[in-house]
Amino acid sequence: MSIDFEIPAEAKAIRKKVRQWVHEECIPAEKELDTKPLAEVLGPLRAKARARGLWCPWVPKEYGGMGLGPLANALVQMELGESMLGALSMNTQGPDDASMMTILAHGTEYQKEKFLKPLLNGDKRICFSMTEKAAGADATGMQTTAVKDGNENYILNGEKWFSSCASVADMALVMAKTDPNAPRHKQYSTFIVELPNPGYKIKRNVANMAIEGPHDDVIHGGHSEIEIRDLKVPADNLLGGEGNGFAMGQHRLAYGRLRHGMHNVAKAQRALDMAVAHVTKRSTFGTLLADRQAVQFMLADCASELYIGRLMLLHIAYKAEKGLDIRQENSIAKIFHAHMVHKVIDTAIQLHGALGFSQDTPLAKWYTQVRSQRLVDGPDEVHKWRIGKNVIKAFREHGTTASAAGGDLL
Repeated sequence: MSIDFEIPAEAKAIRKKVRQWVHEECIPAEKELDTKPLAEVLGPLRAKARARGLWCPWVPKEYGGMGLGPLANALVQMELGESMLGALSMNTQGPDDASMMTILAHGTEYQKEKFLKPLLNGDKRICFSMTEKAAGADATGMQTTAVKDGNENYILNGEKWFSSCASVADMALVMAKTDPNAPRHKQYSTFIVELPNPGYKIKRNVANMAIEGPHDDVIHGGHSEIEIRDLKVPADNLLGGEGNGFAMGQHRLAYGRLRHGMHNVAKAQRALDMAVAHVTKRSTFGTLLADRQAVQFMLADCASELYIGRLMLLHIAYKAEKGLDIRQENSIAKIFHAHMVHKVIDTAIQLHGALGFSQDTPLAKWYTQVRSQRLVDGPDEVHKWRIGKNVIKAFREHGTTASAAGGDLL
């Protein structure tokens, strides 16, 4: 009996359609951003995507999406990440997508109608405000509070930072402590906040090492430091009930990690394609770079990393389709893909020589951007700690680490 690694024909067809979309529409449209406002480029692109049925891939059809399951969505995301406009063109960009997923799963009918509908239509954007300086990777250390004011409102006070896309968001999911006496993971709740709001003040966008382009402040929205002072939120905007904020947040972040990994595969693939295109045209000392064994070895290493990365994501998608626990694999993949994309882009820069070091190609910009992948959605060290704990636990319980180290994949 063999294991079936065949991708269903329908999923292959969707992947092919999205791949053509990215290469024929999104990547060429990137060049227009040099001379046109983003709205003039993205608006027509989105209209064309919707007309072709390419909109909100994982969202159920009854909500206007494509209704794709985890496997087909993974295949789509591993194409979209090749272009900075890919995910945006189909309204599946982060951090909006994971927040839409959270409201879809936990929102009331009122919340779905008022907040989710405009997000799904692409009319509005949303950010996620959880991270705090005082807490960092330990979300249970957050200090922002939410105190009920009678039965109608909650009053929030505290601070957030690295709230991605807050500066371009029309609403925010804000996590705050509602019951300091509850068990550790039941102290927090999540609120939907309409923006702008005087109680939710963006103090600044935190400058970082990433090279920015002319529209990056809108496309990526920056990473904002937020001051929350006497922020009044209607009780009807409480999402998922009191005490469930932490669990919802972790589920939301889990998808974000996978989406980052999927887009990293796509970005790495484009970088490798650029490197191969260059070495098959460039000659030094009378020899084509592609004919040099050292260059071939470098390309082989990149291809190997991409192969492993794709298999990881497809296996996780398979387990998600079956409703199986993916937490261990998700943490492993989060670490692997963050390093993989950095290595492949670094190799592509090396093979381009001085051209790669310049900003005449997107490689230098990508290099500074992807370094963040080892920090976002929990730094490497936190995930390694969890993975290691699970490996030890598996050995103590079963006398082998197989179930926690890939030896018991299914």
